[in-house]
Amino acid sequence: MIGKNARQWGTAAKAFFYIPPARGEHLGALRMFVGLAIPSLVLLSTGHHDLVMYAVFGCFTGMYGRGEPHQLRLFHQVSAAAFLCACVLAGVLTSAANVGDWAFVGIETLVAGVGSVVTDRMRLRPVGPFFGVFAFGACAATPLDTTPWVPALVAVLSAVCAIAVGFAGWFRVRTWHPGKRRTPRPHLMPTLPEHLATGAMYVVAVGLAGSLATAMGWGHPYWAMASAAIPLSAAGLSAGMARGFHRVIGTYAGLVVAALALGAFTHPVFLVLLVIALQFPTELYIMRHYGLSLVFFTPLILAMTYLANPGPLRGLVLDRAAETTIGAVIGMLVLFLFMRWRREKAVTAASSA
Repeated sequence: MIGKNARQWGTAAKAFFYIPPARGEHLGALRMFVGLAIPSLVLLSTGHHDLVMYAVFGCFTGMYGRGEPHQLRLFHQVSAAAFLCACVLAGVLTSAANVGDWAFVGIETLVAGVGSVVTDRMRLRPVGPFFGVFAFGACAATPLDTTPWVPALVAVLSAVCAIAVGFAGWFRVRTWHPGKRRTPRPHLMPTLPEHLATGAMYVVAVGLAGSLATAMGWGHPYWAMASAAIPLSAAGLSAGMARGFHRVIGTYAGLVVAALALGAFTHPVFLVLLVIALQFPTELYIMRHYGLSLVFFTPLILAMTYLANPGPLRGLVLDRAAETTIGAVIGMLVLFLFMRWRREKAVTAASSA
């Protein structure tokens, strides 16, 4: 057993330092770059750089359906945009309501559970509610100095921009299949009880992470809650553990980059351009090496957070490191227990058949 575990850890360690060859990811990365650059530069030029964060969340629409034909990508991204923009709207309304810390944790936990079931039923890819949970938490935690409909509208228009960029290539091929949808064969579609079980797993992991971060008095508990969701979206226990490990190590490396970049320049023009520039390598590597993509994604997140709500850089860095760690660890632990429970349930069912 010890030898087997040692070999597994050795294989995992080698995999961490291996970057698979590119398979056309630059096209999706370019679409994401353009989809974010357009609304961000408009906001910067009009003096609304504090709203760039909401544009980023709308731009996340471009990550969905990246490898699908234009027609299917359009349907896929419209569904993703509806989910993401609903989370942004819920977040800004929560911010406007100025709920307490524990109410915040409860609402985001509910968003995670419901979001898991919704995204599973909609068959969104990337899998899981992570981006919606992240969007809700960031928006709910950011104080508003305007009506909630303004940031919500920014997210919607940015999502529309991302969809337009993703569909623009259709005008070159002009291929359309009437009636074609992303609906799978019935026997391949997981049942509602299976989706509810997965949603319960998200509730437990996200709720625990948020509760611990709040009890510890950390400034950004939604970072812990979002990180707890990361291992749960992977296909299987090994992949989930690897995803959690990548999350922590990649974030640490990204915080070094963020500290150097934001420590030198915090002018809004620099930060907006930094957010736009980092979007391309983030998307370029997110499917090939999650840890490496976080080296770019982490400073992007800190830059947009600083734009929306400026504060001490040291606090941002320390909070990000601590909350990412505790969230990822809780997510991996809950995933392990859930997979063990499901395995034992399957054995019990088989023995009683």
